Amino acid sequence: MAEENTSSVTEFILTGLTDQPELQIPLFFLFLCFYMVTVVGNLGLITLIGLNSHLHIPMYFFLFNLSFIDFSFSTAIVPKMLTSFISEKNFISYAGCMTQLFFFCFFVFSESFILSAMAYDRYVAICKPLVYTVTMSPQVCLLLLLGVYGMGVFGAMAHTGNIVFLTFCGDNLVNHYMCDIIPLLELSCNSSYVNLLVVFIVVTIGIGVPIVTIFISYGFILSSIFHISSTEGRSKAFSTCSSHILAVSLFFGSGAFMYLKPPSILPLDQGKVSSLFYTIVVPMFNPLIYSLRNKDVKFALKKTLDRIMLS
Repeated sequence: MAEENTSSVTEFILTGLTDQPELQIPLFFLFLCFYMVTVVGNLGLITLIGLNSHLHIPMYFFLFNLSFIDFSFSTAIVPKMLTSFISEKNFISYAGCMTQLFFFCFFVFSESFILSAMAYDRYVAICKPLVYTVTMSPQVCLLLLLGVYGMGVFGAMAHTGNIVFLTFCGDNLVNHYMCDIIPLLELSCNSSYVNLLVVFIVVTIGIGVPIVTIFISYGFILSSIFHISSTEGRSKAFSTCSSHILAVSLFFGSGAFMYLKPPSILPLDQGKVSSLFYTIVVPMFNPLIYSLRNKDVKFALKKTLDRIMLS
């Protein structure tokens, strides 16, 4: 009997976002629309930056990668989530669950660090404009990008490794629409304080280091802006940072709300709603934020559309 209780599960059932039947179909179409906007927005921004040579500068190099991360992040989560609205039981294999967890963590960490790299780029552009091209050379941008994806791999391996060594007994019902860290820890029959501590430390690194970098960068940026004598100059400097500040606030705000509070303070059902922000809303809004508030992107879009119309 003891053997039966400790046997590992080979698959999980994801409960999805809600168990109310009347909401399943409306939510399916709502999130399908969100996903389509995310795909079109991010792939559109990637295409625009790739086709327009005047956008081949560090700021748009990082924006290109942010769009790639957002598109991939959303694709790792949303298609599986959509099946939970239209299937009676949404099964996912153990290997599939660990794979989804790995990519989820990889893209969350990558997004955190690409946002901090973008903050550093804005700091150099505003505070050290005379040495901008030297400081943000292609080699430096590539090294920063390697650091971004390197931290993504670190976060993914740390979290997935933490879960892989746990044992899952009889219960295989994951109270979430994806394979997330906290619901899996709660489902395990041998998770301990140490596992929760690992999660907290790794998340603190993944959120804390980028946030400190962003705050320091914007501290210097604000100091430089206040020293600009002309109102037009100050307005231009603020406008180049506003899109990034909005993206940072959305992403880190929802992430911190979910992970940097004890589970007793934030029940899982509320956590599911909170996680919708950084898995679905943020990847959808980022291309809109950067497109609608950016003259260069709007000009590139007009130029590309004119080129298509004339051909």
